[in-house]
Amino acid sequence: MAFEQASGSPGPQRSGGPQVAFLLAQLGSHAAQRFSERIAALELTPPDVGVLRMIAMDPGGSQRALAEKLGVVPSRVVALIDHLANKGLVERRRSTTDRRNHELHPTAAARELMISLWPVVQAHEADITSALTPEERDQLAALLVRIAEQQGLDNDVHPGYRRS
Repeated sequence: MAFEQASGSPGPQRSGGPQVAFLLAQLGSHAAQRFSERIAALELTPPDVGVLRMIAMDPGGSQRALAEKLGVVPSRVVALIDHLANKGLVERRRSTTDRRNHELHPTAAARELMISLWPVVQAHEADITSALTPEERDQLAALLVRIAEQQGLDNDVHPGYRRS
């Protein structure tokens, strides 16, 4: 009721249409749920995929650097890496330049998994944006990048990591 307009129509709206922030939240939640369902067959969770992707993009990075990038305490990264290491997807190597640090490397199994994950990611993207033409999809992506940058968000880091 708090969002009802003077005309009495329900739902969060501004003059001329629905509130963008509400739609972004609704679509984000829906997309996250659908992605989680799609990768479940690969025995992965969204945090698994996100961390694997970051390690694959920067092999040899430290746990400390990953914690900073994710915006989480180092102990949270230890738990995420332990989980992936137990699955045989990530290996820790003692740093040759700073023995206090561990470098993170994807295993061969992780690289194979990431290759098999790519068609799933592409199908997810195609499904979520199927109502748009390729040009509209590119325009939407560009607009969302501008909003994310203005809000100080890192395109490589899902905000879900910061909840833990």
